[in-house]
Amino acid sequence: MGGEFLAATFFNLAINLIYTLVSLLVGVMALRFIDSKLLKNIDIEQELKEGNVAVAIFASTILLFVALIISFGLKS
Repeated sequence: MGGEFLAATFFNLAINLIYTLVSLLVGVMALRFIDSKLLKNIDIEQELKEGNVAVAIFASTILLFVALIISFGLKS
């Protein structure tokens, strides 16, 4: 029984790591899409380099919303 439990634990760990990588990739792609298509006059990366806190909050909010949507989608 110990070997089955250990195998199941490693399997769940691998699946969660894959979900994490997929959600991170989708979040970054969504942020880049919003930066290039919706906010053509504002360069998020340049504003972050200049220390604009409002842009940092905006970018982190986008990533949080994408993470919430992905987590609800993966639970079903």
